[in-house]
Amino acid sequence: MKYVVLGASAAGINAVKTLRQLDKDSQITMISKDENIYSRCMLHHVISEHRQLDSLNFVEENFEEEYRVNWIKGCTVKSIDIENKFIEMKEDNKKIQYDKLLIATGASSAMPPIKNLKESNFVYGLRNIEDVYNIREKAKSCKKITILGAGLVGIDALVGLLEYENLEISVIYREPFILNRQLDEYSASIYENKFTEIGIKFYPNASVKEICIDSSKNITGVLLDDGTCIECELAIVATGVVPNANFIDKDIIKYDRGIVIDDHCKTNIENIFAAGDVVGKNAIWPIAVKQGIVAAYNMCEIKKNIDDDFIYRNTMNFLGIPTVSLGIVDNIDKDCVVKIIKDKNGYKKFIIKNNKLKGCIIQGDISYVGVFTQLIKNNIEVDNLENRIFDIGYADFFSIKGNGEFCYNI
Repeated sequence: MKYVVLGASAAGINAVKTLRQLDKDSQITMISKDENIYSRCMLHHVISEHRQLDSLNFVEENFEEEYRVNWIKGCTVKSIDIENKFIEMKEDNKKIQYDKLLIATGASSAMPPIKNLKESNFVYGLRNIEDVYNIREKAKSCKKITILGAGLVGIDALVGLLEYENLEISVIYREPFILNRQLDEYSASIYENKFTEIGIKFYPNASVKEICIDSSKNITGVLLDDGTCIECELAIVATGVVPNANFIDKDIIKYDRGIVIDDHCKTNIENIFAAGDVVGKNAIWPIAVKQGIVAAYNMCEIKKNIDDDFIYRNTMNFLGIPTVSLGIVDNIDKDCVVKIIKDKNGYKKFIIKNNKLKGCIIQGDISYVGVFTQLIKNNIEVDNLENRIFDIGYADFFSIKGNGEFCYNI
């Protein structure tokens, strides 16, 4: 059996590990444009120089030898010949044969259709280590930086830049508050106020009309629709991602804002699977890992499903304020009951429906988050939950098995 895995990030790496665990003898080839393995979730730590590239590596030092994988580095895929089952490479038109194929090529920073954006110098996404090196080098010599987008990537970029002295940072976003997919207006305002105190300028509900450039095409500013011009010498675009799937024939492999997969991570084409950001939804690390593992099982013809619908979990700790958001925290069903408490320990918001916890935001004291995670994940019904939610802890689910072993009934 010849397994080929495209991509060397969360989904691809975990697929390779699982394939080797399940199949000790078959050939595994991994192809990636990256020449290093690193966690993209932590790239902002390289901007701040708190970490170096090698400290972002999440595999064993002898990964290739231990898992007996042929890793073809620094290469991109030109096309897939489905009928003859081979991959053609861009660099030298080399063809790699496969029996089972996993597409785990991830995603790239989306560049919105803004005038001069693509032509401008010193405008970068924050997706690859090369982006980080470019941002870090320019940040050392400039005075004004603008970040487009205020989701997790945008705010991570902001935090990475805080280490640079005398730097004026502006954050522009279309939404009414930052981190709008993870937080609500109040919990977001806690961060916004803290950032504002240290000099960060926020531009909510703003649309960018044009990137201003000079005769050398270097960025000089960002022009908003209302006529406001924000001067800058560097811009970071954090307005979302687009799946790296330009090498597939979308008339053959089903595609809808990402490669479409079933519960086994199979595409509509026999022996071709997909996992991670390339499937175009829920682009978070734990889901990519799980999809890579599930895909590997099914590539080995061991049936395994993506059986966990709980995919919305975000943790963050900006400026020393820990926050966790779980489940559904926006677009709340009208039948839900919302319970909120604000005190010296922080902020807690719970969304409850029919005695089941559907979502929550915990900011400050994040004790018992594990309990809330399990309640949401397993859709557990708790009697009189509306009145008990602020007092629930691990003890509520503590019990002793018949053999005397301690356990939690969650």
